[in-house]
Amino acid sequence: MKKEEIIREFQNLQQQLQNIIVQKETLKIQKMDIEKALDELEKTKEKNAYKIIGNIMIRKSIEEIKNELNETKESLDLRIKSLEKMEKNITQKLKDLESKIKV
Repeated sequence: MKKEEIIREFQNLQQQLQNIIVQKETLKIQKMDIEKALDELEKTKEKNAYKIIGNIMIRKSIEEIKNELNETKESLDLRIKSLEKMEKNITQKLKDLESKIKV
């Protein structure tokens, strides 16, 4: 592989890594929001709450909302772990390419 191709691939991987990091941070923020919502639902003595779906609010039981939020949180955790694996792989590839560029 020519040095120019290695540099191009290196730059491409850097861009991919940046995108992954941004996605991961976005998911972490969503997860924090869900955790705050779950915390607030734990504090309430109400049996029902309102959930916004599109342009409307729907009344649902607190337990139902908690279950939905926990499922979403689990999904976010899986996506974050997946992105972390991708981040690790790309970082390793970048290290390998960097050593080839320096040669």
